[in-house]
Amino acid sequence: MDTLAARQQMVDQQIRTWEVLDPRVLDALSAVPREAFVPAEYREVAFADAPIPIGFGQSMLPPKIQGRILQALGVNPTDGVLEIGSGTGYLSACLSLLGATTHSIDIQAGLIASSRENLRAVPHAKVQFEIRDAFSAASLGEYDVIAVTGSLPVYDRRFERLLRVGGRLFAVVGEAPVMDAIRVRRVDNDEWIRESLFETVIEPLINATAAQKFVF
Repeated sequence: MDTLAARQQMVDQQIRTWEVLDPRVLDALSAVPREAFVPAEYREVAFADAPIPIGFGQSMLPPKIQGRILQALGVNPTDGVLEIGSGTGYLSACLSLLGATTHSIDIQAGLIASSRENLRAVPHAKVQFEIRDAFSAASLGEYDVIAVTGSLPVYDRRFERLLRVGGRLFAVVGEAPVMDAIRVRRVDNDEWIRESLFETVIEPLINATAAQKFVF
């Protein structure tokens, strides 16, 4: 497989057509070798417009979703970034090329180990990976950008409170068959603005609060 051609085709035919037009985002997606971040048995479908199983009941998001996440966050070269859900490290690498610092956490030690190894394919990407439950009580710090890559059945405000004023958060909220991808901006110390972006379905974060079930 001509991976360079396949990667460019992914950008042109999947990501651009989903209204991802930010030049810096497209450059990052073109620069990161996606094929190096998928499990070996799925290398032939690394550029497919579909989720890819990565173990632990998790999947790598389709390229167009990752492109929309990056564009929605508008990562600046001076931004401190937090990624919640490292996966295989692919989005971590893209975020690192766009921002100043990137801290990525995942509850699965195996995924963190894979992410660290995979990141070797992008020498200029620098990511601090950490095995961590996003819902633990310990502080995560403050950030300009937060990407939550697993869904939240019930929106959890703990993540938006980690934003600095002017910061942006991406999250997917709800349950299948329809979930809402949103961007949250912190406009001052006591106010956040939420904006609906598109509909999708992705696996929930482990330990996320489940939606209440009504019994009639």
